[in-house]
Parts: sequence; structure tokens; C-alpha cells
Amino acid sequence: MSNRHLAPLSLTGSYSPQFRPDAARMATCADSRSMRPKILCVFGTRPEIIKLAPIIRELKQTHHDIQVMTVMSGQHTDLVEPFLELFQVKPDFNLQIMQRQQTPNEVCARVLAGLEPIMSKEAPEAVIVQGDTTTALAGALTGFHHKTAVAHVEAGLRSGDPHNPFPEEMNRRLISRLATYHFAATSGNRDSLLREGVPADDIFVTGNPVVDSLHYILENTKPSSRVRELLKQTAGQKLLVLTTHRRESFGRAMRQNLRDIREFVERHEDVSLIFAVHPNPNVVEAARTELNGGSRILLIEPLGYSDFIQLLKQSWVVLSDSGGIQEEAPSLGKPVFVLRTNTERPEAIDAGVAFLAGNKPGHLLAMLNRAYDEPGWLEKIKQIPNPFGDGKTASRIAEIIQQKICRRAERITR
Repeated sequence: MSNRHLAPLSLTGSYSPQFRPDAARMATCADSRSMRPKILCVFGTRPEIIKLAPIIRELKQTHHDIQVMTVMSGQHTDLVEPFLELFQVKPDFNLQIMQRQQTPNEVCARVLAGLEPIMSKEAPEAVIVQGDTTTALAGALTGFHHKTAVAHVEAGLRSGDPHNPFPEEMNRRLISRLATYHFAATSGNRDSLLREGVPADDIFVTGNPVVDSLHYILENTKPSSRVRELLKQTAGQKLLVLTTHRRESFGRAMRQNLRDIREFVERHEDVSLIFAVHPNPNVVEAARTELNGGSRILLIEPLGYSDFIQLLKQSWVVLSDSGGIQEEAPSLGKPVFVLRTNTERPEAIDAGVAFLAGNKPGHLLAMLNRAYDEPGWLEKIKQIPNPFGDGKTASRIAEIIQQKICRRAERITR
């Protein structure tokens, strides 16, 4: 891996940052490799690389007149590196900003400082960011400061509560104020951006690239021996797959959910649970206290992404507070019970493939009992079209980038 470099806003009203290319630094698409327009993709966490990898691959494989450069912030390190290998992404820059117990402000400051010399030297025509992480916010702000176009993948997600999820909800709102091009996964995301005053011509409904990544994994990987053993242990059972890790879930809410799940499993001898326990101490302690020793309950360490997708594929119902799993489970035809009080992905709720569990004691147990008592319910879920796309998102985004960046560069330099 290369390490070239180490290192009060109104949310309403019509506004869109203008892309003002510097003609002196622009190059025509017919120029040599070194003179091709540059696109800088910035990522730092697992969800970002999962969703940016298909776009990076598509740009490199089919749009040879654009030079794609990648920057890994290091916001997550151990969690990201396996995905770099899985998706065959080699970062051009690694900022290595990770430090123990750092605050969001410290992450943002370090990413901003690390990106500054890269932007000054490489002078990209656009910066691509994904989602709502602090790395994404810093990448978008850096692009804005350099008067460089910012393309936001998965734009327009909104929970309606600026403090939940925290700080992601505010991050995504701020990125929308900084972005030039908004790649919305759904028409509902587009509507959210329009309500905030983003010009319609700057919004593109593309689908979600997580579906592209799922297709890639299912086509290029097989279950590992570890997953095969887990499936062997739960063969013939209705398999619940559980993840929970969000800070909003810590404490009473998480423990109540785990009690409901344990009670449901113990009531039904044909039901098993696999809980991929996040290493956060709050999650580990809750799992140990509420689930340890339970019959047909398997507490496991987190799986690699391809293995986890293979596990989801074999599930009966998925239980999670993860935003990404709200997209992944429906993309595999699996229902997901969302262990939260709200969601920024209402499309899955509206489609009937995801269901909010809320935080009322006993509500999750009642939902599980209803699902168990209606055997035809799961088959109906499988027939619902995926609300997050068809697996062709990366090609759409790459084509838009080609049109908006490279062709504009040609016009300016003629």
C-alpha cells in the first residue's frame, strides 16, 4: 500500500456550490495519462469503501480518459484493509489519522490537514465522497475550500433528527450544502434534497452502489469454512442474524432487545440465533449478560464482509440497527427488523421489507411472534422489488462523472 502522504450554517434555502474549473490546470480527455483530468475518491471507513469500490472499479475499467486517485484517511484501519483486498482497491494516499479515543473534531481536523497538500499538488477536477462519515465531511469541505467540484454518493438520506444518528445525520446535511453533484439512491432521497433547496439539475437518482458490491461478492466469493460450520450448526432452523452496535442503542434499549430475542428463541425449538458481537465493550457486556449460555444462541466475533453476506443470504430474519444492513438484507430478499426508533432509509419501510422495532419493551418480541405465526409472510417479502437498485449504480455514476467532469474539461481547454 502506498503512503505518499501521512498525515452556524443555514440548512434551508436554494443554494448549490458552483464548479469553477481553473482552465490552467485542466487537460483534454485526449491528452496523455499524466494530463488526464483527475478524480480524487476519499474514504476512511468500511461502508465507504464498500460503496465506493464499484465506482472506482467502473471508472478505471471503462473510463480511461479519467485518472482516478484514492485517499484512505485511516478513520478505521483494521476494519477497512480486508475490504481493500476484497475489492482490489490500492489507495494512492494513506493519511493514517487514526488515534485512540479521538473525537470527531480531531478526526475532521486531521483529515483536513492531510488532504491539503494532496489537493494542492494533484489539483483534481472533482472530489468524490460517500455517505455521512467525518472523513466524508472533511473531504467535501476540502473540495469546497479549493473550489473543486464535490460529488456526493448516497446523497439525501435523512432521519429527521439532527442528533440521531450522531454525528452522521448532521454530517450528511452539511455535505449536501457543500456538494456540487448529488447521487441519490432513491427518488425519496431526491425529494429530501429538493425540499432543502438543492437544484434539481444537480441531483441524479442512481440507485445504491451497495447492490453492485453485493453482486460482486456473490459472484466472486464462496462461504468460508467458518461460515459453513455455522450453517451446519443451525441447519434446519429458522436463522436469526443479529448485529447491534450504534451508540444510540447502548444501555437499556440494547438489553431489552436482547431479552426479547432470547425469549423468542427459547420459545421456539426450530429457531436459532447468530449474533456477530461488535468489539465495543458496551456491546460485549450486554451480549454476555443477556445471551450467554442461551440455547441455540451463537455469539461469534464479527465476520469478514463476504462471509457476513453469505450468512445473511441464509437467514430467516435479520435484526440490526445498522444503516448498511437495512440496504443489504432487502437486496438479498431478506426482511430486516430495524432496532431503532427512526431510519434514514424509509424506502425499505415503505416497500414492506424493513420494519421499525422502536424501543418499547416487548414490541420486538411481538414482531418476531407475528413473523413466526405467518408462514407465507417470508415468501411475499422475496417478491418485493429491491428499493435500492438493480446493481448498475456504478456505471450510472461513472457516466455522469464522465459527462460532467471530462467533457467540461474538453470544452474549457479548446
